[in-house]
Amino acid sequence: MKLNPLRHVLYRLRLAERYLKDAEASLRRKDYRAAVASSQLSAENSAKAVIAFFRIPSWSHDPSPELRELLKEFPIKVRNSAEKLANIVEALAPEHGRATYGEPLMGLTPWDIYKEEDANTALKRAEKALRYSRTILEELGALSN
Repeated sequence: MKLNPLRHVLYRLRLAERYLKDAEASLRRKDYRAAVASSQLSAENSAKAVIAFFRIPSWSHDPSPELRELLKEFPIKVRNSAEKLANIVEALAPEHGRATYGEPLMGLTPWDIYKEEDANTALKRAEKALRYSRTILEELGALSN
């Protein structure tokens, strides 16, 4: 089966949007661990949507190096947005493991770690990541305005 880059871009955007909605719902019900976990996955997929325009994204939960490798491919107008997206993804990447396993050496489960402020911060980052992703993809011509 041949990969259709545009279809993969749209698939990743749908994942990012769905995880963002899940993060919002988790925050409303005060499940801060789930809000952080879904925010991280939303940001990750926002970045992978952009990467998918050029190539198949890796399975890494931190696609920021891949995104940075592609910076020179972006129109100058959106390179700053791409760098900001990479920064967000890089900052949230460690939360994938923490939201899944906690801090084993400290005896903390994922539910012990996160507070409302953590969930709000992660959610705001995920929202920004999705905005940056859409801006970049629109400039690349992958999305119709």
